[in-house]
Amino acid sequence: MTEDHTYLRGGLPPTAASVADVPGTCPVVHLPDGTWAVRTHAEVLRVATTPEVFSSAARRHLHVPNAMDGEEHRRFRAIVDRHLDDSRILPLAPMITAVADHAAREVVAGGPRAEVLHDYGRHIAVRVQSRWLGWPADLEQELLDWIDDNFAATRSGEPARNAEVAEHFDRIVRTIVQARRDLLATGEPLPLDPTSGLLLDAVEDPAAPGGRRPLTEPELVSILRNWTAGDLGSIAASIGVVVRHVAATPDLQDRLRDLARNEGEHLDELDAAVDEMLRIDDPFPYNRRVARSASELAGHVVPEGTQVAINWTAANRDERVFGDPDVYRPQENRASNIVYGAGPHICPGRVLSTLQIRSGLTALLRASTEIRLDPERAAVRDPHPSRGFENVPVLVR
Repeated sequence: MTEDHTYLRGGLPPTAASVADVPGTCPVVHLPDGTWAVRTHAEVLRVATTPEVFSSAARRHLHVPNAMDGEEHRRFRAIVDRHLDDSRILPLAPMITAVADHAAREVVAGGPRAEVLHDYGRHIAVRVQSRWLGWPADLEQELLDWIDDNFAATRSGEPARNAEVAEHFDRIVRTIVQARRDLLATGEPLPLDPTSGLLLDAVEDPAAPGGRRPLTEPELVSILRNWTAGDLGSIAASIGVVVRHVAATPDLQDRLRDLARNEGEHLDELDAAVDEMLRIDDPFPYNRRVARSASELAGHVVPEGTQVAINWTAANRDERVFGDPDVYRPQENRASNIVYGAGPHICPGRVLSTLQIRSGLTALLRASTEIRLDPERAAVRDPHPSRGFENVPVLVR
């Protein structure tokens, strides 16, 4: 940091992450790589909702529309929102329920010991995403193997290994897109799915004839990567969190099992329950931003160019907003819950994600009479920067 910037709080930088305690006491902390992590609910909302101050263009590679701001973000987000509109996603509910029910029956039949992430959550995520996007069923095992490779690469911390895994997924996407282009070239009709929809869609571009143009290959691949590569692991992690929560709280499990038997009549209560369990144990800890100019955060001046991490997990456990963050209060905490983010980059796939996570929970509740934590195998946390679980062993019958 340059010498012409000073800190407002006693002339000192933020607290080091290694000695940070609750978010309210340490609203901003220094991570080992020099990033400033913002942890309180109020400051997280401020960073997330002011892209003119804290830019999302903090990545080296193309990420559509995650790493875009302003007008550019609006133009590409419009495409994403069209394909993730409720009118297109809600009709997927019967398919998602059928996938989850089938996976739950498989898990219970193979019991009593089960591992929620590998044996259950990942299968739901891959099967749902493949059917939604119209991807071939014979690709499912490669996608399951890719999730394992991706987690291993993330844990390794080796840039080359992460790059190799990312390139593998891009090859998968490019192969699928090329198959659709080949159909177009021969005049054959395209399948009616979001993959074809993106191929035929157009983005606003003032420099293009008529003000619109098709997506470029990198843009198309980036959007599909965002919908799949990130979500496959995230959906599985979320299912692991909620199943582990009900396994540890029998009274809540019994209540939700009663609701799951007539799921269609209790969607709002079940969705609130899922959101609250994810708030208590949020598996999506960080998003990156970069300070466009010197600005103030929690009493400190953030120098221009500083990397800033939005710590959603800490913000969702801010004791000044939620009281005791471990107390389950779905209705009371609902309005302040930011597990799906906030601001212009709020998750566009919230409805699709909630459908999958809720279905993963309710299907397993319907298929079983009891889910318990396995006393002989403790759940293992994923290492930083994740906050989900590497595995969630349970006993199910």
